[in-house]
Amino acid sequence: MRAERRGSLFLAAVLLLPGCGASFVDTLAAEDSAASPAPPGETPAPGGCGERAEPDPDRPVVELDFRLEDDLRTVGGTERVVFTPDRPTDELVFRLVPNDPGAAATGNRLDVTDARGDRVAGSGYEDAGAEGPGGLYVVRLDGELAAGESTEVELDFTLALGRGGFERVGAAEGASWWASGAPLLAWEPGVGWARDPFVGILGETAASPVADTRIRVSAPEELTVLMTGDQDEPSAVRDGRRTWTSTEPVARDVSVAVGRFATATATTDDGIEVTTGVLPGADVPAERLADWAVTAIGDLEERFGPFPYRTLTVPLLPDSGGGIEYPSSILLAGADELVLLHEVAHMWFYGMVGDSQFRDPWLDEAFASYAESVAFPARDGALALPGDVGSAMDEFPDTDAYFARVYGKGGAALRAAREAAGADAFDAALRCYVDANAWTIATPEDVARALADLPAALDVLLDAGALHEDDLPR
Repeated sequence: MRAERRGSLFLAAVLLLPGCGASFVDTLAAEDSAASPAPPGETPAPGGCGERAEPDPDRPVVELDFRLEDDLRTVGGTERVVFTPDRPTDELVFRLVPNDPGAAATGNRLDVTDARGDRVAGSGYEDAGAEGPGGLYVVRLDGELAAGESTEVELDFTLALGRGGFERVGAAEGASWWASGAPLLAWEPGVGWARDPFVGILGETAASPVADTRIRVSAPEELTVLMTGDQDEPSAVRDGRRTWTSTEPVARDVSVAVGRFATATATTDDGIEVTTGVLPGADVPAERLADWAVTAIGDLEERFGPFPYRTLTVPLLPDSGGGIEYPSSILLAGADELVLLHEVAHMWFYGMVGDSQFRDPWLDEAFASYAESVAFPARDGALALPGDVGSAMDEFPDTDAYFARVYGKGGAALRAAREAAGADAFDAALRCYVDANAWTIATPEDVARALADLPAALDVLLDAGALHEDDLPR
């Protein structure tokens, strides 16, 4: 998810990174579900290649209310979740990403202050190798929730924003930002709760399903909010503040940036609205960032199919180092066209085709690194590096090894697989993979299934340790 600017033999740049008196469930049930916007290119997919799968109609529904306080370093929030599992469970597990040791070291902290709901029997933290209160927050139910049965839970929380620096949560002069800044539902459909530990290297460890998501942000009136989703115009000023809202029907997670942004908007040929924002004194104007993003979307659509979202928002933060992608939004730290391309590629690989970022990090980072070749020459040489591309996050000795094997060797392996199989055949198979696995959490077995008729490509990925024999179709 994160990309850094790193000088190396094999990679010029790598990225990372309802109304009162009615329940949330009742409010949602009263709405016309057909009114929810659907991602572009979404068509029913009974399993046939070339048809993009629809998101699960029973996916979670999430409503997030944020209030950025006047100190610009404290965010109060409430999260309402309607959860319908596809297998029985007696609890809900939320990941507290800002309590990751790296993020917590700069003063970031996420505290859950209350949990309530008709089925809630208790709640508390679990460690998971995190700092502060803990890395997981577990809500215990009063009995088993059957597959297909829904429950509603509401959490109150407080988020402290640490000092500036390239992190998904932070504050600096002129801007505050938070991504994964609310408890993140850690459910993997078909598998269950993801309790994977945080790790001491620079990378992601979350697994989360897409959710029908609404976001509301209250901020001081002089500031502009740029966030995940299709944003409405802000409210009128009241008591020195404005409220900003957005919706994203298929968000795994969300990001929010608030600051004195000068913005620009551009629209792609197929109607994707791109909004960029820069702070005073930025190296590039917002219009140039918008042009870069529009170009990246066009180049990537030619290879991977229609852009997954109706909108894309890109705030440029007051730092350098790379980018961090979120569904329909990118936190960009430093104006770099290659870094932006990598992050836009994540809209397909992570945003739409999800993965367990702890178990299979290559399924988003290697694919996003591979996607850079649509516009920038590849610097190969990484394919000979030792170690498996398909390792889990706790199997890398350090950050350098993670970047080298997942970004560098992983991207090179996919380029080599394309060359071995033939570009046209590989591109067609990969688009089938994207469409068949849209809005799910994919696995290496899904990649192997998509490439089953291209043995030369499979051989390359097997040799690189991206795939293993157990992943192959039987």
